[in-house]
Amino acid sequence: MYKKVHLRLTALCAGITTAIMIIMSLSYLFVSETALYENHYSSFKNDMNTITTNLEQQPIISMEWISKMESQNNYTFFLLDNGIPFLYNQLNDSNESDKNEIFNECMDAYNQLFDIQRTELTPYSSYHVEFEFASSSKKEDFFGSVIEIEKGSSLLQIFVFTSLYELKQQIHEQRILFALINIIAIFFLTAFSWLFTGKLLKPILENQQKQIAFVASASHELRTPLAVILSSVECCAESSPDRQERFLRTIKQEGLRMSSLITDMLTLSESDRQQFSVKKKTVELDTLVINSYESFEPLAKEKSVTLSIELPEDTLPACSCDPDRIRQVISILLHNAISYTPENGRINISLKYKKGDFLIAVTDNGIGISDEDKTKIFDRFYRSEKSRNTKGHFGLGLSIAYEIVNAHKGAITVGDAEGGGTVFTIVLHG
Repeated sequence: MYKKVHLRLTALCAGITTAIMIIMSLSYLFVSETALYENHYSSFKNDMNTITTNLEQQPIISMEWISKMESQNNYTFFLLDNGIPFLYNQLNDSNESDKNEIFNECMDAYNQLFDIQRTELTPYSSYHVEFEFASSSKKEDFFGSVIEIEKGSSLLQIFVFTSLYELKQQIHEQRILFALINIIAIFFLTAFSWLFTGKLLKPILENQQKQIAFVASASHELRTPLAVILSSVECCAESSPDRQERFLRTIKQEGLRMSSLITDMLTLSESDRQQFSVKKKTVELDTLVINSYESFEPLAKEKSVTLSIELPEDTLPACSCDPDRIRQVISILLHNAISYTPENGRINISLKYKKGDFLIAVTDNGIGISDEDKTKIFDRFYRSEKSRNTKGHFGLGLSIAYEIVNAHKGAITVGDAEGGGTVFTIVLHG
């Protein structure tokens, strides 16, 4: 499913960007090719205007000058004097048959154009007209121009044409270049789209995997107390009144255990739905920490663990937080510390104020947490192997603590305590 969605999103992303790129490339090519053609044609017309002006001013047409114009501009001249070809046409043409064919095609195109435009011309002694024509013999396109100069009873006609092969070649090379650029760009766009959509889908995939793991873990945790309750009910029905009381006590304990688990799950569910209730108030954190210490001191004594408290001597500023939620976080940390600290162990809860931040630390000299476990300790239902079978711990407490602190825009971290053990630190911004 994930791969299919990944492929479809990649195709969609790459397809849209590719389509936009191709449309822009085609638009640019159209504008560029049109500009190239118009510039080439405009240059040709200007040259013909210059040639016509020069011919008007020359009493005698210099063959050397015509030859020079041909070589410099890659033009071909064909001259007629009262319809009779100049000797220059034969003397300077190594491919006379090809030139004659192109000349005839140029003259045909001119005659067709002349029939249309003749009535639009005013009386003149000279004029020139430019046009484009295609040569079927050479299979090329040409720009052609006909220059007519009247001198007395003499009519000089000069047919000038030039191949558009170089222009077409330039346009063709430009198209190939753009095609190659587009192919390379499409390749990189597809690769980028694959990586981009993969990153986009990664949180969704991780969330889906977490949900699957959450449901599996929740099912496992609920199955155990439920099995105990059902077996106790069966035994209770067949037992004496004295034994029934023991089974009923077991049922109550496991029921309370299930209730605690469901409450924790509902708390995390509220966090997932962005409905986590945080009611901030102005709180004296030192008082809150002292209250938490006093609440857990009897439990610590019962487990033969020394619980101490460390508070700053200076008066602390008030902190804006939800006192019930922060007390819940401290309770989770103290309960875990007492559970995993051996007899005669030590636990310390401290409060500090540094650079506008409140730091609440719970330090123990218990079994400690491995580096691998530190990266997963706040995951839901995660418990290290050492504490997996501990009753009353479902692996949700630290997840709830993390969500509460995160809702306060704070941070909670875990590290190694000096001399062994673990230190959990809550950071609340003042």
